[in-house]
Formats: sequence, C-alpha cells, structure tokens
Amino acid sequence: MQTLIIFYDPECGLCANFKRWLLTQPSYPTLRFIPFQSDEARAHLPIIDNLNAEKEIVVMADDGRWWQGAPAWLTCLWALKHYREWSFRLATPLLLPTVEKFCHLLSANRLQASQLLHLKPERLYGMVEELAAPCDSQRGCPSALARAKTASSSNS
Repeated sequence: MQTLIIFYDPECGLCANFKRWLLTQPSYPTLRFIPFQSDEARAHLPIIDNLNAEKEIVVMADDGRWWQGAPAWLTCLWALKHYREWSFRLATPLLLPTVEKFCHLLSANRLQASQLLHLKPERLYGMVEELAAPCDSQRGCPSALARAKTASSSNS
C-alpha cells in the first residue's frame, strides 16, 4: 500500500483535529484526506454515499480495499510508524470488542465531543491561527487581529 485515503468531515472538529494530528505523524503510506461528502470521494469510492460515512469513518487503500468503523481507525494507526504496534495489540481478540464499542461511541457522539472539547471545524483553523499570531514590528498585526484592535479602539 502506497497511499491511504481517509474520508473525513471537515465540518467536524474531532475529524479536523484527527486529520491535523495524523499529518504530524510519520507514516508508512502517504495519507490523503478527502471530505466524505465530495464528488472526489464518490469518484474514489462510488458506494461511499451508501456507507453512512457521517456515522463511521471510512478509509481506503490504493488497491481498492476499504474499512469502516473500528477497522478503519485501526488501519489509520497501522499506517503510522509510531503506532503500528498499537494497531496490532488493539486488534487482538481480547481488545477488539472494546475498541469497537469505543469507536462506535466516539463516532456516534463526534459532534458533541467536538463541542465539549472546543474542537473547531477545519474552515475555522485559518482564522483562529491568524488571530493567535503575535503582532510583529516588521509585519504588523495579522489582518483579522488588526481589524479587531481597530474595532475595539473605535468603540472606546
């Protein structure tokens, strides 16, 4: 396997953070992320609309094999250099039923978990990072922060 496609929901904070975390990890295959609701997802996996990908994660290998739910989560771990051994441990007959229950519970409550943990959807990351960037005497303030400072000083 050279590439692993992870179908995700960019509007889900948990999904967006999982994507960001995966991208920071060294992996054996190339990890590619595609929103599960997109035409591109349907082009790669035509049955994705029938899989209820909004309820359980779906991943697909470049050879056409695909996994959903706990097997998909374990495949993501398997792809990572530092977590491959964990994927094998968690897939044992003793632990797999617990992993399946946990993955189902997390997937079923992903939007609520995102709110509880204050995890932002992907589209908000650029705005949050821009606001969090410090002002620099060379570059000035990021545009959103400058606008916010201007608005607050004009209201004073």
